[in-house]
Amino acid sequence: MYYTLTHNPIDTAAAGSETHTQSPAPASLSASPPRQQRRGWPGPGTRVAPSPAAAARTPRRQGRALAPGLPLLPASSSPPPSPGRRLLQPHRPRSPLLPRVPPRPLDRDAGSFPEQHPERCSPPGRNMDTETSEKIQKSGILQVFASLLTPQSSCTAKVANIIAEVAKNEFMRNSCVDAGLIPPLVQLLNCKDQEVLLQTGRALGNICYDSHEGRSAVDHAGGAQIVVDHLRSLCSKTDPANEKLLTVFCGMLMNYSNENDTLQSQLINMGVIPTLVKLLGIHCQNAALTEMCLVAFGNLAELESSKEQFAYTNIAEEIVKLFKKQIEHDKKEMIFEVLAPLAENDIIKLQLVEAGLVECLLEIVQKTVDSDKEDDIAELKTASDLMVLLLLGDESMQKLFEGGKGSVFQRVLSWIPSNNHQLQLAGALAIANFARNDGNCIHMVDNGIVQKLMDLLDRHVEDGNVTVQHAALSALRNLAIPVVNKAKMLSAGVAEAVLKFLRSEMPPVQFKLLGTLRMLIDAQAEAAEQLGKNVKLVERLVEWCEAKDHAGVMGESNRLLSALIRHSKSKDVIRTIVQSGGIKHLATMATSEHVIMQNEALVALALIAALELVTAEKDLENAKLVQILHRLLSDERSAPEIKYNSMVLICALMGSEPLHKEVQNLAFLEVVSKLRSHENKTVAQQASLTEQRLAVES
Repeated sequence: MYYTLTHNPIDTAAAGSETHTQSPAPASLSASPPRQQRRGWPGPGTRVAPSPAAAARTPRRQGRALAPGLPLLPASSSPPPSPGRRLLQPHRPRSPLLPRVPPRPLDRDAGSFPEQHPERCSPPGRNMDTETSEKIQKSGILQVFASLLTPQSSCTAKVANIIAEVAKNEFMRNSCVDAGLIPPLVQLLNCKDQEVLLQTGRALGNICYDSHEGRSAVDHAGGAQIVVDHLRSLCSKTDPANEKLLTVFCGMLMNYSNENDTLQSQLINMGVIPTLVKLLGIHCQNAALTEMCLVAFGNLAELESSKEQFAYTNIAEEIVKLFKKQIEHDKKEMIFEVLAPLAENDIIKLQLVEAGLVECLLEIVQKTVDSDKEDDIAELKTASDLMVLLLLGDESMQKLFEGGKGSVFQRVLSWIPSNNHQLQLAGALAIANFARNDGNCIHMVDNGIVQKLMDLLDRHVEDGNVTVQHAALSALRNLAIPVVNKAKMLSAGVAEAVLKFLRSEMPPVQFKLLGTLRMLIDAQAEAAEQLGKNVKLVERLVEWCEAKDHAGVMGESNRLLSALIRHSKSKDVIRTIVQSGGIKHLATMATSEHVIMQNEALVALALIAALELVTAEKDLENAKLVQILHRLLSDERSAPEIKYNSMVLICALMGSEPLHKEVQNLAFLEVVSKLRSHENKTVAQQASLTEQRLAVES
């Protein structure tokens, strides 16, 4: 849109210009510019999380060596969150924030389960492992083992078993590789003897545990494909011996691919995911095999390519069915660790909702909300966070909203007045995610959600919970986007409620506070004038315009400063901003990399030049605005609307004698005359008018 400088230039952000569309990408609670363009902020947009912490990927789970009969489950570590109408997501490591399962007693530092009863074994120390490994290596026995690993030998299974035990020692794994044990072990995977297959799977799995050399050797020998083929061919057999073998093979693949994206991708390309899902369904009564399937899912689910494959299986149905049977906290935790990364996929979100996961989560919330047990508190957090995560999908969110009549939506509303901070947070985040289209927003505002959010904010004004403040402000911001909601929310006192947080020193809160006010005053002249004359607010905005460490806060401050002028068109507002030192920031904003911000700055500056040029003259001169406009007009990369509005502003500035001299000194006539042949007709016409004005005034 182009603006002619009549007395009041027209603004890009006309009433209702920020309307909802369904947003496909998530966001973070960061004060930085969003990752994907959503609305308003001219950068990549974000979905909001309940913690300001940025997410950095941390190492994934460690595998463990495999003991006879039962592969060891990997110990898990917690990666981070991945970072609206910004969508809001719970802050979490990629695995939910539940306490880790205590490790079972170890008989080796490598992490193997004891074959004896825990009470009858005492773990040897690291020195003993070192001494033992040195003796074994010097004996040359490993090379002898290599010659004994033949299908014809009657002792093959026993030799493979010994190798599996030796490989529990972390100092022996590379030695096993160097002794050439991997090729004959992989060859044994082709035999029919179940005991040989079992011990061979254990040996390969233990050698691969935390060993790059072991994994590379198995990869080179083609061992993974053979094991995947075995899983596929054996998955329907439910006899105990076969289930034991399947468990070992799953564990072997876990240790083979753990923390290695390349090998995980390899397994995914081999089609292991549909097989594992089938295993989970057929063998759901076998605890060991079920747990190993879950561990394998958690290992693979971090990759995007895996989520696409999972989406074409019945993983949601199987895992929800399994979840409903669980009573123990540790078992639920394992399933949560799989659900968290899977639920990042929008297709799987919807599948999980349709499979009844939400009802399970609500039941957990109800049972744990009043408990002070550590496990229950952690489970409450994980369940409510996962609930919010499911709302990040457009279809799953709308299904749960059900026109505002849905039982899930009603339950979430009851979380907001709760005394539990975690439920307050999850409730506010959920409302913000429901507020992703105009219809939902209008319904919620008409049914009193604004007052609930303001009451929640009031409870967190003094030394309140930052994540709750951020979430509630995010919800109000989204609700304020529809044109019909703005006046209602202003009448309800939202602006005054938001201004209570003006003293906040937390960038995430500052960022959402600014965005909420900017949404509220869009095309609301009276409100814009009232806020624009608020000296404390304007001074705070000018201060935040210099927050170079927080790009989001700095950008939103500039945009709100401009919006106060554009929507109020008030001389009093302009004088307040000039007196507070805001002109230089508007001039700098005109050089932004984002066209929308450049345009907003130019319109605000044009209004200043039209209404209060004398008052702002010195500040405009000090901000070197004329030089900035010259650069914008000379730059071939400047968008047509930027060139157009720059010329309009130049004409307005010529009413000031010192600024007029600057225009003459910079030879604008030459630059403008070239624009007469611009491909955009509107720009070309304005260039002709500006050239005439410059010629007359020269």
